[in-house]
Amino acid sequence: MSSTTAKLLLSAVAATFVTEAAATEWNVSVWGSRRAFTEHIHKIADLVSEKTGGEFTMNISYGGLSKNTENLDGISIGAFEMAQFCAGYHADKNRAITVLELPFLGVSTLEEEVAVSHAVYAHPAVAEEMAQWNAQMLMTSPMPQYNLVGTGDPRDELAEFDGMRVRATGGLGKAFTAVGGVPTSVTSSEAYQAMQSGVVDTVAFAQHAHLSFGTINQADWWTANLNPGTVNCPVVVNIDAYEALPDDQRAALDESVDEAIAYYLENYGELLKRWDEVLAEKGVTKVMISDDELAKFRDVAGKPIHEAWLADMSAQGLPAQELYDLVFSTLEKTRASN
Repeated sequence: MSSTTAKLLLSAVAATFVTEAAATEWNVSVWGSRRAFTEHIHKIADLVSEKTGGEFTMNISYGGLSKNTENLDGISIGAFEMAQFCAGYHADKNRAITVLELPFLGVSTLEEEVAVSHAVYAHPAVAEEMAQWNAQMLMTSPMPQYNLVGTGDPRDELAEFDGMRVRATGGLGKAFTAVGGVPTSVTSSEAYQAMQSGVVDTVAFAQHAHLSFGTINQADWWTANLNPGTVNCPVVVNIDAYEALPDDQRAALDESVDEAIAYYLENYGELLKRWDEVLAEKGVTKVMISDDELAKFRDVAGKPIHEAWLADMSAQGLPAQELYDLVFSTLEKTRASN
């Protein structure tokens, strides 16, 4: 072999190694099945692959990497590079963002939910707390206000919530406790079985989850306007994996967040448009709760729970009032700009 040929061969081999070294493959841990709640994750995977010419790809696993309640733990040890979780699954690990799960915050659209979530995620206290788990916020998974599906006679008065066994987590669970309900925090994947077996009478979910986890198939009624709040479910990345990305791949990821969220909003909007058709198809009664009953619920489960959260989080050393005020100032700015 001539020296020239050898040099060319070595150059080709070296180029191959460089190409392989530049390729990045991330594992992403989610749960359940593909649904409106996870469409932004699929979209961002498509976008980063497209923008990097296939050099940055994501393998999205539904339950194959971790339980949904252990996704943050998996991120902390580097078991996978990206994951979705909900704050109510382990409120003690992500205290700062639980402000977003307080009942009756007044968030009325998915766009507002995105705005307040991302504003809170950008607060230094959130970044500091997430860093304890080697996690960095990437984007939210905006959901509309939760509402109940239930069995038996419709519950349309506050007094009927007394003793009601409800699947609800986080701030929603506290709200139902305040009016006499008995919340249980079974995971979303276990909600159908809990309802089927009579462990719970009602389940609080957003529309997509009632469909995806089958609780709508057990339901006799659905509250159309209870709107007590929602849960907050971020998508996070492992800090070490994020910082190890080549500059172009990191930029592709960061720059794809807004596009992925826009796609999510458009897709979820289509689901909301056909929700009444779903109720009719499944024979589920649409329950409208009176303004007087809603006002009673807000009085009991709104301000008192907010005040308790502020006192509790402040006592733990978090800038609770800052986080709380940030939610409402962001809401105000968002509405002023529309």
